[in-house]
Amino acid sequence: MAMNSESIIDWDEMFEELPGTIVELKGKPGVVHRINSYEAMMVPPIWLDPRPRYPHELQIMSRREAKVCELEQHLVGV
Repeated sequence: MAMNSESIIDWDEMFEELPGTIVELKGKPGVVHRINSYEAMMVPPIWLDPRPRYPHELQIMSRREAKVCELEQHLVGV
């Protein structure tokens, strides 16, 4: 079975560019944004307000605000 190169998702990039991550525009040092979303099937895939960007245009500043998932503590009876 042949693999379609258009359907390959860059998982490393997707998890690097998580929504909520604070980034700086490399072409405009000091201009920071928060990643709104990452759309793997869009070109460019990273959405900032007001427009999408490519990963090479951004410098990651902080992931502290990135909310990946909620963890809840569940007690299990023994």
